Amino acid sequence: MTATEPHPIQAKAALFDLDGTLVATEHRSRAAWTRLFTTHGLPVDDALLATFVGRRGQEALADHVDRFGGPTVDELFEEACGYLMGPDSPPPYAVPGAADLLADLHGRGVPLAVVTSGLRAHATELLAHVGGADLFQVIVTAEDVQAGKPDPQGYLAACRALGVHPADGIAFEDAPAGVRAAAAAGLRCVALTTTHPPADLAHADVVVPDLTTLRWAQDADDR
Repeated sequence: MTATEPHPIQAKAALFDLDGTLVATEHRSRAAWTRLFTTHGLPVDDALLATFVGRRGQEALADHVDRFGGPTVDELFEEACGYLMGPDSPPPYAVPGAADLLADLHGRGVPLAVVTSGLRAHATELLAHVGGADLFQVIVTAEDVQAGKPDPQGYLAACRALGVHPADGIAFEDAPAGVRAAAAAGLRCVALTTTHPPADLAHADVVVPDLTTLRWAQDADDR
């Protein structure tokens, strides 16, 4: 279901992806991956870049490492991170509605988690754009799991840490890999079309353009 008008949601906990869901970063990630491939003389297009969205960088790079002819996945990832954090990298910014929704949920005492394919230092930096890492009881990053999205490991770990059964939680995502991870964990999922068209997110329970259309219901009867 695609929602463009105010949409009520309610759960015992809210679990958020970060890049593209709370903070817009796809533009700078695309720039970094593009520079990595072109620096090594390799062609890059939108279809290739789409394979990186919502996944751990090392796992996405592993699909292409043989084309680079020498560097390891870790070496290539470190190089890409250098481009991402460089002074000429385009700045990130909050997804519309993100800061207000988080402030509202935090004020209500709703348990909050971040489940991101990025690194912890990256996550801490980005969360400053939406109110800070202190809003969240749990932050699960790429360093905390053995397999990234679409594997549900990160979401399951976050639910355990929050003490919430997945069926009682709701995930917020922007990429097909994240939607699949949330579903595999047993979470309901709200998907944002910030980085993908609605058709790519069809397996989510609700699809919205950003976080401005969401309203947290007082109880289940308000949903």
